[in-house]
Amino acid sequence: MKIESQHVVSLTYDLYVDQDGKETLVESATQEQPLTFLYGAGQMLPKFEDNLSTLSTGDNYDFHLSAQDAYGEYDDEAVANLPKEMFNGTDVPEIGSIVPLQDNNGNRFQGQVVSIAEDAVIVDLNHPMAGQELHFKGNILNVRPATPEELSHGHAHGPDGHHAH
Repeated sequence: MKIESQHVVSLTYDLYVDQDGKETLVESATQEQPLTFLYGAGQMLPKFEDNLSTLSTGDNYDFHLSAQDAYGEYDDEAVANLPKEMFNGTDVPEIGSIVPLQDNNGNRFQGQVVSIAEDAVIVDLNHPMAGQELHFKGNILNVRPATPEELSHGHAHGPDGHHAH
């Protein structure tokens, strides 16, 4: 079956990025634990979906996404100084840890602690893969029409359409 909007896609992938001039595997989805998503629902990177748009069950794929088409270029301005008072009652997070944050509109996001100053925790708000070209290789395991429940919920309920909430 061909991939179309409002279809559930299950696929394997290997994701590679350039690390110190060498392409390195950083993430995988396997046949036993595939990535399953509702195509066209806005859950995936748009250019990722574009590269899958002509494929069908059983097809292999191999494509690159530029940093701009993936998680954007690295933004030096997306580093925030959070007052240490924000962490009163808890331990100040360690360098390298991920901190869950929320903006004034209730949007949730994460930042990675890059340093600790005397009065602030410095957090990088860029996506961990910002500024990197992504290389995907994989196989389309299954394509099926989404169930009415999946369409109303806006996400896939697993490879077979059954998933407890």
